[in-house]
Amino acid sequence: MKKNVFEKKDWLILFFILLIATLLRLYKINSPLADFHSWRQADTAAVARNFVKSGFDFLHPRFDDLSSIQSGKENPKGYRMVELPIYNVIFAYAYKIFPVFSLEVFGRLTTLFFSLIIIFVIYCLSLMENQRTTAIFTSLVYAILPFIVFFSRVVLPETTAVSLAFLGLFFLYLYSRNKQTLPSGFLLVLSIVSFAVSFLIKPVTVFYLLPAGYLFLTKHSWSTYKKVSFYLFFVISVTPLLLWRLYIKHYPEGIPESSWLLTDVNTYQGRLSIFFKPAFFRWIFFERINNDILGGYLTFFLILGIISKPKRIFFHLLLVSSIIYLFVFQGGNVQHEYYQIIILPPLAIFTGLGITHFVSSGKNLIHPLLSYPLMIVLAVFSLFFSFYKVKDYYSYPQDLVQIAKIVNTLTKEDDKIVTDRLGDTTLLYLMNRRGAPAIYKEPDDLKKFGYQYLVTLNQDLIKQLKEKDYQVVFENDSFALFRL
Repeated sequence: MKKNVFEKKDWLILFFILLIATLLRLYKINSPLADFHSWRQADTAAVARNFVKSGFDFLHPRFDDLSSIQSGKENPKGYRMVELPIYNVIFAYAYKIFPVFSLEVFGRLTTLFFSLIIIFVIYCLSLMENQRTTAIFTSLVYAILPFIVFFSRVVLPETTAVSLAFLGLFFLYLYSRNKQTLPSGFLLVLSIVSFAVSFLIKPVTVFYLLPAGYLFLTKHSWSTYKKVSFYLFFVISVTPLLLWRLYIKHYPEGIPESSWLLTDVNTYQGRLSIFFKPAFFRWIFFERINNDILGGYLTFFLILGIISKPKRIFFHLLLVSSIIYLFVFQGGNVQHEYYQIIILPPLAIFTGLGITHFVSSGKNLIHPLLSYPLMIVLAVFSLFFSFYKVKDYYSYPQDLVQIAKIVNTLTKEDDKIVTDRLGDTTLLYLMNRRGAPAIYKEPDDLKKFGYQYLVTLNQDLIKQLKEKDYQVVFENDSFALFRL
């Protein structure tokens, strides 16, 4: 089998892999935005919905939370100053000009599209860096593993950012090779733009600059430090992110408190440090990577891919970048599964490398007639156990959707509403209302801040509010709506 050459048959192989990936990612594409990590998805979708409602004020993204819960400062205009809202604008604009689906579906389809780009890129990189068998297995792993499938169709910007970072690496990889059909300068510009946009969408993709530096070394060797292009690449790609971070400092009320992402997790006992504690290693490397992502059995191939002798260290630098990211953001990675989106392509690549190594060298360990059946059995078991863990990610509370419909009917669009969701903005998004996702002040104080209604599912609180003579607008066995 030929190596390092992209042929016509590769387009056919990619077509079928991308088709499989697309069909899997369309599962429950129409479900309400109340599934796993719905609070974070709701914040992302709310920015897009406010663009649709109020116009595309690109430099002033707004979401539905007007409280001081996230930033510690009252946020009456609902500023959401995190990543530059490129991802939000893409699917908001698509919905605006072609509203055949809901806004949420457009968000999921946008993520789906960029996940297909990742599959294309890791296929090409695996083909050029290793061989076609590796390319096929690598792209299939990313296409079909249930954890990756779910997070490749959520309304979150991470997959889009990773896609652009890997596009940047792909263009830089072509730039670093001696022979290419496109001019070197053009490839370098494409790489810079891809990385710059990726950093603006999700700054943590900056960790992938490590393998980018290696690609410069492969092209220019030790004369790299003399090349102006080397310095321009890093300066230009990072500068837009730095400018954006300086700009958002003017809106501190819209910047969520985030220092805990480095070392802490929120528990029922409050915020606790997990920094380099055994619990961190158990949660990340055993629970998440081994169980949730790889389904247990594919971990064998991941380890085999890591320890197999590489011709170059490019792929291993991708892995090192991922590990550094995990160690820097220990709190965030333990607290939230979607933080692992950043490391999924390297995991797929090394799992594919391990499968290829097993197929080619497994005959030295076991009889050749057993190697393929064993590989298939391990893969099937991994898919089964991973899906067993992930299938609940698609579930959502039906009662929450019904509550949102009732409140939406009984209130006006510009009414500000308080919910008792402990900071979870899902209900606010489903109601299509702005307000506060927690009762962070006394009801009388909330009224002074302009909140008109309070929604609670807490029976004790319902009793207390009734005793204080707050007007009940609606009540059933699930919740009560009070006028403040």
